[in-house]
Amino acid sequence: MHTLRILASTSKGQWVSYQQALRGAGALPVGGYCPAPDLTCDGLLLAGGDDMDPSFFNQPNLGSKDIDLDRDRAELALAKAYADAGKPILGICRGHQVLNVAFGGTLIQDLGPVGNLFHRHSPGCHWDKIHPIRTLPGSILDSLYGPTLVTNSSHHQAVDRLGEGFKATAWSESGVIEAMEHTSLPILAVQFHPERMSYALRRPDTADGAKLFEWFLTRCREQAN
Repeated sequence: MHTLRILASTSKGQWVSYQQALRGAGALPVGGYCPAPDLTCDGLLLAGGDDMDPSFFNQPNLGSKDIDLDRDRAELALAKAYADAGKPILGICRGHQVLNVAFGGTLIQDLGPVGNLFHRHSPGCHWDKIHPIRTLPGSILDSLYGPTLVTNSSHHQAVDRLGEGFKATAWSESGVIEAMEHTSLPILAVQFHPERMSYALRRPDTADGAKLFEWFLTRCREQAN
């Protein structure tokens, strides 16, 4: 059987966990930091990392930090190339946000302290907040996990206005959009980190993130045939 090749775009030094997850699901990961679009690959994974430059969604800087313009430009180009080609895309954390911006959406630049509307998750990738999310009936996450699942989070930004063609499909207990899927393209994006919930990094206090990678590779295989 054809071994699927997945182009993964990651930050510097954060390749290993995504590589482990893709290999665990049966794919060959290629790419790394700022890869060029390679449409010979069967799918695209946009990984977690630091904040985007808010100029890409027409806002002044209201709390974005550790910006990497090279990565922003590279990943926006990757999202366009793979979306135009109709190839599957999985966005994780920052990748979730990049995809929203690529399709014309906006971001909340800083969730701020705990309040009535938002629950602040831990910024960076040093540790995860474990919490439940609820899924939209009939969504991809609902089909994989049911109406609720326990996930991990490590972010201080979130999707705000949805990009064209996207619908929100999961929310945190405080209303933060935790997942979205495209209504006509094979694109799924999540705010949490399934690569830190699966295979070698499987943890007992969350859902099994492997289901997301297996769903993604199934879509890639269908598109490749």
